[in-house]
Amino acid sequence: MSEFTIIIPLYNEVENLLQLEYALLDYIPKSSKTVSILFVNDGSTDGSEKLLGEICKRNRNFHSISFQKNKGLSTALKAGFDWVQSPYLGYMDGDLQTHPEDFNLLLEYCGEYDLVTGIRENRNDTFVKIFSSKIANSIRRLFTQDGIKDTGCPLKVIKTSYAKQIPMFKGLHRFLPAMVLLQKGKIHQIPVRHFPRMKGKRKFGLSNRLFGPLTACFVFLWMKQNYIYYEIKKKE
Repeated sequence: MSEFTIIIPLYNEVENLLQLEYALLDYIPKSSKTVSILFVNDGSTDGSEKLLGEICKRNRNFHSISFQKNKGLSTALKAGFDWVQSPYLGYMDGDLQTHPEDFNLLLEYCGEYDLVTGIRENRNDTFVKIFSSKIANSIRRLFTQDGIKDTGCPLKVIKTSYAKQIPMFKGLHRFLPAMVLLQKGKIHQIPVRHFPRMKGKRKFGLSNRLFGPLTACFVFLWMKQNYIYYEIKKKE
């Protein structure tokens, strides 16, 4: 069994898949831990499923699961969390705006911390995307008080035992650090590189970057008040 599984949710990213495959193959020998790859195909309609099958067939420790229809990023992550058996899991998008090599920066701290998340330096996005992301982050921090500067950064490493205890709901991908904190976990933030999207189309616009997070914030508040957490003192 691998020590570290990288979960890659994707939707209609067929144009990026071969380059993503090469980037992952380049990273795996350099990783500080043994690596498995899990693609979660979120109901793509552009041929991604067929190409993923070919990629997984020719690469050892590459795996994929495909949804019948598009269910959203939080559902894709939930499926990945359920599938993973390695002690650590990572998460990155399939658009290559972050690079798998930067996982080593995060893995350096995964022994001491339960979740390590990236902070995108010098973001290569449109003004609207950067501006809306900053507003959404500010709103989310106001609700969660988790101190996370860039919750939307798709480069994260989580101890699998913590990830599997996260009660998932729609939009929860924006609250992973906050949910680890509810488990009394420790979190660390690391600057990572950010690259422009070269191919494919972005999946989040102004409406689901601002209004979606606001709705999810109220769900999180309910979850925070009702979350069940316990520590076992003794077993006989």
